[in-house]
Amino acid sequence: MPSSTLFRRLRIVLIALTGLVLLALIAATSYVVWTVRRSFPQVDGTLSVPGLTTRVEVVRDKWGVPQIYADNALDLFRAQGYVHAQDRFWEMDVRRHVTAGRLSEMFGPSTLKVDKLIRTMGWRKIAEQELERIDPETRRYLQAYAEGVNAYLDEREGAELGLEYTLLAMENGDYRPEPWTPADSLSWLKAMAWDLRANVAQEIDRALLTEKLSVDQIEQLYPPYPYGRHQPILSRGDVRGKRFDPEASAPLRLPVGVRKQLAELSRELAKIPPLLGPNGTGIGSNSWVVSGALTTTGKPLLANDPHLAPKLPSIWYQMGLHCRKITGQCPFDVAGFTFSGVPGVIIGHNDKIAWGFTNLGADVSDLFLEKVRGDTYEYKGRQVPLEINQEIIKVAGQDDVLLTVRATKHGPLISDVSEEFRKAGAGAPLPESMREPRREYAVALSWTALKPSRTADAIFKLNTARNWTEFRAAAKLFAVPAQNMIYADTQGNIGYQMPGYLPLRNSGDGRWPVPGWVDSYEWKAAPVPFDQLPYALNPKEGYLVTANNAVIPPGYAYLITEDWDYGYRSQRITELLQQRLRKNGNKVDAQALRDIQLDNRNPNAELLTPYLLRLRVDPFTREAQELLRHWDYTQPPESAAAAYFNAVWRQALLLTFGDQMPKEVQPDGGDRWFEVVRGIIDEPDNPWWDDVRTPRRETRDDILRKAMRKARYELTRKLTKDPENWRWGRLHKMWLLNDMLGNSDDWLVERLLNRGPYEVGGGESLVNATGWDAAKGYTTDWVPSMRMVVDLGNLDASTWINLTGASGHAYHGNYVDQAELWARGEQLPWPFSEQAVRQAAENTLVLEPGPPLEGAVPG
Repeated sequence: MPSSTLFRRLRIVLIALTGLVLLALIAATSYVVWTVRRSFPQVDGTLSVPGLTTRVEVVRDKWGVPQIYADNALDLFRAQGYVHAQDRFWEMDVRRHVTAGRLSEMFGPSTLKVDKLIRTMGWRKIAEQELERIDPETRRYLQAYAEGVNAYLDEREGAELGLEYTLLAMENGDYRPEPWTPADSLSWLKAMAWDLRANVAQEIDRALLTEKLSVDQIEQLYPPYPYGRHQPILSRGDVRGKRFDPEASAPLRLPVGVRKQLAELSRELAKIPPLLGPNGTGIGSNSWVVSGALTTTGKPLLANDPHLAPKLPSIWYQMGLHCRKITGQCPFDVAGFTFSGVPGVIIGHNDKIAWGFTNLGADVSDLFLEKVRGDTYEYKGRQVPLEINQEIIKVAGQDDVLLTVRATKHGPLISDVSEEFRKAGAGAPLPESMREPRREYAVALSWTALKPSRTADAIFKLNTARNWTEFRAAAKLFAVPAQNMIYADTQGNIGYQMPGYLPLRNSGDGRWPVPGWVDSYEWKAAPVPFDQLPYALNPKEGYLVTANNAVIPPGYAYLITEDWDYGYRSQRITELLQQRLRKNGNKVDAQALRDIQLDNRNPNAELLTPYLLRLRVDPFTREAQELLRHWDYTQPPESAAAAYFNAVWRQALLLTFGDQMPKEVQPDGGDRWFEVVRGIIDEPDNPWWDDVRTPRRETRDDILRKAMRKARYELTRKLTKDPENWRWGRLHKMWLLNDMLGNSDDWLVERLLNRGPYEVGGGESLVNATGWDAAKGYTTDWVPSMRMVVDLGNLDASTWINLTGASGHAYHGNYVDQAELWARGEQLPWPFSEQAVRQAAENTLVLEPGPPLEGAVPG
């Protein structure tokens, strides 16, 4: 065969093969695109929705944020359930499996440990009990919401609900989502309470520290709140008679000291994965409200930015809920941030009032050591039967697991969850009079969230409150998690209310585990009465600032907690407000509040940097040291000085304290450590400075010089040799990870679902609170999960931003469309009036009444 003919044939074959490969690639790409887009919701046109009784409109802006208009409340919440499911059903499905202790049904044995803990605590059972106790009207709203979710589920399955279900089917092809129920919605409130449960983490850490430190040393690592430097939320007030008096002056009384009788607690609780974000000394939220007397509009301004884990999608979902005509039967005209899976608005405003939350940090849980013998435990000198129940945990890909749940009068025995808890009970030191050789103690958890409450009622009453009196009536029902609530209204009033179930103890300060066989540490039957909880209306200062700081000066009649945030954020916000007022004729505008939310100044750097600049260091380290010489202590992502300072701070903590602390409890670098170092910085020979791992005795300057050198080498290795090219954002990155599958260890799955990294500024215990754990590295662990500024003079002039976007569907245009704006500190217009909503509209979906649902809530 001539070579030319052979060549032509080979070329034809190659062209054909290339064509086949291209066709295969096109087909594969088309299939992937088709699979991904199958779950995208319909946002225009008309849909028939079973259960609706009237026509509902869903108006979305370019960001995919829906505003729902309905003629009655039940249809409003049916539509909310339908729309939540359109955008976020995977998130909702995962959340309900978490809170019911049923993750293993979806993900197999890897989540069994979490399921065991949550089943032991019984979150789902508590939610079912609450369903029977809440107002009948609230039950109807929850049922209507569930009907809307289920109407959407009836239309779709598998990949039509979300890309995640296609990926899950590769490992668990038998999984099918169940219908939604009202208890699914209530259960998520337990997840909120768990991650905002106050001082449990500190209680664990204090106990673990006793392995290497004396109680006196531990005291030094938990200094008291600095009332002299950092203002509490309220400057005065105390209980007079049976009510809280905002004008009363409490007598000075120092916080209760640490008791020495107990020391050891299980490490296991510290390992339980958080559901909203990692626990840490810097995690919390900012909120503040300014009176109209101090604003350019003459009406109040309210700001809020809760700090939670960076998740994808964000923990929040923006939405408006509007009755076309406000009546007693349809009283809703509200917008703000919702939880997917929960009806109503959690944080936001209606046409009359606005409100925000920060975590109170109240001590609402205690750990009791129990003397268990067989199926009984000792209480007040006699053996009492344990409460025993059996739980069956279904596990994908393997046999069911039988879990025995035991409880005492104090709560579930969490020591039954693992061997580690049993070891902790066996090794817990006690006062000499209570010590019994070779005794193994079980550990029971008392926690306010394990008591049925009416928090769900509070949500709807907040949404419809018209004034301060109705706001407080709603707050009275907000039992868990205990929060700080700020308030503003269109009449010009501002206020603060501390709500929540606050336990009354017979004795003790709640800081250490206590013996359960005596009644000395029991909780009283009733909590602190609501009328005796701190509040303020129109304080003379003209503003209120809450950032997890102490609520009230020492001397308040009841113990709230001894583990406050140390007030660096709240004090900085207060100072910035005062600066703006002095500069601008005693007035601030909404932009000033937005600017304050982005404040990056590091108060710890102000303290420590002068000491670092005094040190003589080697030439290589000096190149980095010079970055600090003219630094303004702010931490934008492009700052080289911020990168170096935080690296020095991390190394200094590990050298100063890490050498003397157990590996499980290393310094995380939060504001507690700011305060600890402040207490010893002028004591160059303080024993803490000494590195006990070396034969010589180091001083402060020795340790700081070593930390500077180690930081210089660390950043040279991680970034570049030239300090001028360092960037804080390159160290301090934020990743947005999909719930559950985002940490699957499957590169392709993670690439499909996760986004990032984003270079962010801010830092630990700064107003722009992008938290990181100094014991682990610089990665961002918690962030302002949303930001909002509400203008009570013109609600349409309010602004907001979400961390990610409205959609939970990967590759949807609204999946992460707000993330870059959030990272740059921008906020979006927040239309509220119908005219503003219509002007911003990009899509309108009409939901028409479909066939009636059997058993649907009437109305």
